[in-house]
Amino acid sequence: MPEASAAPGGAAQALERPQSLWHLFTAFSILALQGFGGVIAVAQRELCERRRWLTPQDFVELLGGAQVLPGPNVCNLSLMIGDRFFGWRGALVALMGMIAAPMALMLALAWLLGEASHVHQMQGLIKGALSGIAAVAAGQIVGTVLKLAAPIKDHVLGWPACAALAALAFAMMAFAHWPLVWVLLGLGSLTCVGTYVLLRRRAMQEGASS
Repeated sequence: MPEASAAPGGAAQALERPQSLWHLFTAFSILALQGFGGVIAVAQRELCERRRWLTPQDFVELLGGAQVLPGPNVCNLSLMIGDRFFGWRGALVALMGMIAAPMALMLALAWLLGEASHVHQMQGLIKGALSGIAAVAAGQIVGTVLKLAAPIKDHVLGWPACAALAALAFAMMAFAHWPLVWVLLGLGSLTCVGTYVLLRRRAMQEGASS
C-alpha cells in the first residue's frame, strides 16, 4: 500500500513499498546489474524516482549512515533498506539480491578475461574497454552527487555551510591525505554536534512560540 511521507517542503509525497521479499530481491538484483562502476550512481534514481520507496531526504540519510558504518557502502545501504521494510529477513534478502547476480557475472567474466588475455590482439581491446567503463562510471558518480545535493537546501545548517563542509572534507582527503576514518570522526562529529545544537534550539523556539 502507498505510504504518505512528508516532503521537505511540507507537502505529502505518496511512497510505495516492496510487495514481498521476492519483489525486494528482484529489485536489488536489477539495481546491482545496473551498477557499472558503483551501484550508488543509480540507486537514487531507482529507489527514489522509479520505485518511489524512499524520498530523496530518506535516501541521503540512509546513505550517510551506510558511509559511516564499516564495510561497502552499497551493502550497508541494502541492509538498511531491507530492514526498513521487512526487518532482518528483508535485510538478508536485499543483501543477497545485491551480491548474487554480480558475483556470478564477475566469476564468469574473470574466467573469460583470463582466457582472452593469452590472445595478444585482445589485450588492447580489453584495456580500451576498461578505460571507457571508468570514464562512464566517473560521469555517473558526478551526476549522482549533483542529485544528492538537492536536499541540502533544506538542511538546518544551510546550504553555504554544507557546501563549505563538503569542500573541507574533500581538501582534507585529496590534498592533506587524511585517512577517511579521521575525516569522519573529526569533521563528521563536529557537524553532528552543530546540527544537534541547531535542531534543539529550533525546537525550543517552536515550543516557546506555541
